[in-house]
Amino acid sequence: MERTAINPWAWSTELGYNQGEIVSGHTRTLYCAGQTAMSGDGKPQHAGDMAAQLALSLDNLEAVLGEAGMSLTSLVRLNVYTTDVDLLFQHYGVLASRLGAAGVAPSTTMLGVTRLAIPDLMVELEGTAVA
Repeated sequence: MERTAINPWAWSTELGYNQGEIVSGHTRTLYCAGQTAMSGDGKPQHAGDMAAQLALSLDNLEAVLGEAGMSLTSLVRLNVYTTDVDLLFQHYGVLASRLGAAGVAPSTTMLGVTRLAIPDLMVELEGTAVA
């Protein structure tokens, strides 16, 4: 698989994401459902703790990727949904450091939403990966 970053402006790469990515030569695409701070038995975790919810959501996204034989390095698109954009930005380093350690800067959209499917949840990560 070959990835080519598309960035007409440099500011987005400084924030840890590309404006777009061209992916060629891939054989598989994985569309991940939104991953939240849920335990393995489907119970919401870390009520009121954005950093912990973000970390567990990322762990769960990595678990889905791993089950498909992929990792964060395969991630080309990431949608971030949150009930509190300002609070998420205070803890964005949790996400940025994990993506940076994997050497990826997927095209990303962040949206503030009124609520998620389960009221105690504050963040949901939805990804697309190619390998």
